[in-house]
Amino acid sequence: MQRWRGLEDIPQDWGRSVVTIGSYDGVHRGHQLIIGRAVERARELSVPSVVVTFDPHPSEVVRPGSHPPLLAPHHRRAELMAELGVDAVLILPFTAEFSKLSPADFIVKVLVDKLRARAVIEGPNFRFGHKAAGNVDFLAELGRTYDYEVEVVDLFVRGEAGGGEPFSSTLTRRLIAEGDVEGAAEILGRSHRVEGVVVRGAQRGRELGYPTANVETLPHTAIPADGVYAGWLTAGGERMPAAISVGTNPQFDGTERTVEAYAIDRVGLDLYGLHVAVDFLAYVRGMAKFESIEALLDAIADDVKRARELTAEYDA
Repeated sequence: MQRWRGLEDIPQDWGRSVVTIGSYDGVHRGHQLIIGRAVERARELSVPSVVVTFDPHPSEVVRPGSHPPLLAPHHRRAELMAELGVDAVLILPFTAEFSKLSPADFIVKVLVDKLRARAVIEGPNFRFGHKAAGNVDFLAELGRTYDYEVEVVDLFVRGEAGGGEPFSSTLTRRLIAEGDVEGAAEILGRSHRVEGVVVRGAQRGRELGYPTANVETLPHTAIPADGVYAGWLTAGGERMPAAISVGTNPQFDGTERTVEAYAIDRVGLDLYGLHVAVDFLAYVRGMAKFESIEALLDAIADDVKRARELTAEYDA
């Protein structure tokens, strides 16, 4: 899959293509419907499929300080899109100047002049251009002038997550913030993932017999509510069952919120400096301060036992 950053990265001889545009944070099951249809239509037309997305999130430029927690960084979104069969991903730097492009100018500069769109696939609520003035009706109207078709795909999948609310990135962020990682997984179609580099912490886990990978998460990451979770730690291509702690470590009067993962039954791991991924399978318990270190150790042993059982059950 080709990856481009900015319009100037698109090959000069790029031919016709099928395009879909959006933030697509999380590439959840609703997004997958749209992207999947774009891939399918591209194959029907024997042309490449292209996903256009933005960095930073448009809200950060339009309303500074309002950047939403991210469900997946751009490299992860690209991996997920590649799995869906996408041929190219274009990341457009979203600047104040870019935000002022009128819907018509956006269509000409991006879809017509650069990507030579043969078809554009979008969800019903797609908005674009200055002050989000463009919609799918305007997109289709200009398609008659610039020789591209527009297809609207209903992305609003529903399930048990969020009490039956339509699946969305906003709902997914809310469930993660509440610690409902199982509900988030229903929307995403996979476990929520947090990534970052392993850094040195206070090393109390090692002293207690449960050495943890202290993950310095990427900026704006959507981190689950404080608590203990079952899941997996992936490092160096190896996926290991893990007990995961999120919080400030109240037992030792901590103040810094951290994500720490203990690779169950693994001895002698040296992960410092490695980029790792932590996948959240299930909530185990809330964060607590215990009366003694012995009580804490008993609780950790129970956490590890539960995490071992949950991950083994999932992988069975």
